[in-house]
Amino acid sequence: RNKKIEYRSSCPISTALDILGDKWSLLIVRDMVFNGMNTYGDFLNGGEKIATNILADRLLLLETAGIITKQPHPESKAKFLYKLTPKGIDLVPALVEIISWSEKYHEVHPYAKQFVKQLKNNKEAVVKQIIEGLKKGGV
Repeated sequence: RNKKIEYRSSCPISTALDILGDKWSLLIVRDMVFNGMNTYGDFLNGGEKIATNILADRLLLLETAGIITKQPHPESKAKFLYKLTPKGIDLVPALVEIISWSEKYHEVHPYAKQFVKQLKNNKEAVVKQIIEGLKKGGV
């Protein structure tokens, strides 16, 4: 099943929103970056209560957009392994900025508060550490 992304305009924010602007896509990326999730079951049981049809659609969209890859799972023929591509890993700084913004203006999870404290200390080092960890994970 091939999916084609229809871009509304050439505005960079609009283009990004055509891929990431729904309620779920960035949460899937977040779970891959910060929670080490990489299978359909991981995302389905991740606590956000995503419907199976929506999850399947968003995974296909992220794959079509080149943000993730889908590979056979090394331990199970019934599963697939989803990994961030370099394009997906390049979303890390944007995720970090969204976390910082949200923590500044909203009541957030204690983990997020702690994370933002680390960012205030040395954002560049934290982002670099996350990205290096993802790259070691076999992009």
